[in-house]
Amino acid sequence: MGDRWHIEVDRSVCIGSGMCVSHAPDGFALDSARQSHPQTADTDANEQLLAAAENCPVEAIAIRVLESGEPVFPPED
Repeated sequence: MGDRWHIEVDRSVCIGSGMCVSHAPDGFALDSARQSHPQTADTDANEQLLAAAENCPVEAIAIRVLESGEPVFPPED
């Protein structure tokens, strides 16, 4: 069984570029204020979600392993 992730978007940082939606259309949506939010906060790990986080121009997306809280993105130094 694969990892489960917890996805968060820091809406105070999000600029509404839509990059997350382009990389993971089933994972993210923009609301009427053009702020991103995850479609499901707790979900199975997948490459599209990771690509969305990695390509966010302001790094507003954080991904953690649901069970342990270990960061997936951004990685800890």
